[in-house]
Amino acid sequence: MTMIEGHRAIAPPKGAAVWDIDPYAPEILSNPEPYYTQLRAMGPVVFIPKYAILAVGRYDETKEVFSDCSRFVSSRGVGLDDFKHTRAWRPPSIILEVDPPEHTRTRKVMIKAMSPKVAASQRDMFVQTAEEMIDDLLNRDSFDAVSEFAERFPTTVFPKAVGMKDGNPRHLVDYGAMVFNSLGPDNPIRQASLERAPEIIAWIGQACARERLLPGGMGEMLYAAADAGEITAEEAGFLVRSFLSAGVDTTVTGIGNALFCLGRNHDEYDQLRADPTLSRQCFEEVLRYTSPVHSFCRTANADTEVAGIPIAESSKMLCVLGSANMDPDKWGDPENFRVTRKPMGHLAFGVGVHGCVGQNVARAEMDAVLRVLARKVSRIEIIGDPVWRPNNAMHALDRMQIRLHRA
Repeated sequence: MTMIEGHRAIAPPKGAAVWDIDPYAPEILSNPEPYYTQLRAMGPVVFIPKYAILAVGRYDETKEVFSDCSRFVSSRGVGLDDFKHTRAWRPPSIILEVDPPEHTRTRKVMIKAMSPKVAASQRDMFVQTAEEMIDDLLNRDSFDAVSEFAERFPTTVFPKAVGMKDGNPRHLVDYGAMVFNSLGPDNPIRQASLERAPEIIAWIGQACARERLLPGGMGEMLYAAADAGEITAEEAGFLVRSFLSAGVDTTVTGIGNALFCLGRNHDEYDQLRADPTLSRQCFEEVLRYTSPVHSFCRTANADTEVAGIPIAESSKMLCVLGSANMDPDKWGDPENFRVTRKPMGHLAFGVGVHGCVGQNVARAEMDAVLRVLARKVSRIEIIGDPVWRPNNAMHALDRMQIRLHRA
């Protein structure tokens, strides 16, 4: 059996287009729209020889593969590595990289800890923090939207929501980057991200321990589930770790991307200011339009087919969520950012049993940020050209200088 990037190499299936491209090339990760357009144009399933994988980028096929956990599993890894044949750099996630029925048990505990009720209980803290930060930033001539707001806000509020005694903002951001970069090939982006893995993983392990958590937070709820026999104490620690990988980096990206969208579309921002109740819709449109998680993998667990194309067992399926969320056959005018759009069905938070368990908290954080912005800021001005940060799974800004104009 020939292996490539940790999974079994397959031959191009009959009927699939073959495209000699590297979807993890820095220039594509920084500017993916032309790649998305060409991927959809080439067909429902495209074979990429460089990694011997199959890519799906049209909405219908991407949703089919991404949501069918019986044919296309997560337990063999949601990146290029196939855990049936290789060992992961860290213990596999017991919520993200597992399938039913095992997944059902741990997901039930996580959903309870991150329920709409729990998210609502944090709302006042989210709003107060957003007000303090935005008031501070309004007093500056300009600032970097990524390091001074998009990263600062989640790394301030999320550790408090979890109940961490001491957060380390840099470690939290870098841990998320490591987790998502590890889903791609062993390229320079992944290698650079993993350089500090021993130091950061050691800190994460300590931060997730029961004795390092304060009462009343989401972390304590997970250990309470262990006390009740729903999960083990070790699993509780793993789930707290999952909070820190999925709950910070995606929100960092969401805030940065929202500022990008609203700074480029002043008329849309004016609509949000006129009707702040559009904040939730606005965030969903940001997710659809920018797809903070641009790609995730699944593995075919048996011989099957998609759109009439045969898929062999062990085939790695690259689900290009960013492309599916820009499919004109689904959205009509996907290239237009509209805060009044109701983008029901976008794939940015996953779908089915593997839908993002932290989405209630992420939405509560973004609702606070967008409403405070709409109340206090008349215009978001982007200064110069934004720079995107190549990441093997995330579509995130690296830096963007902006100025906030006081309302």
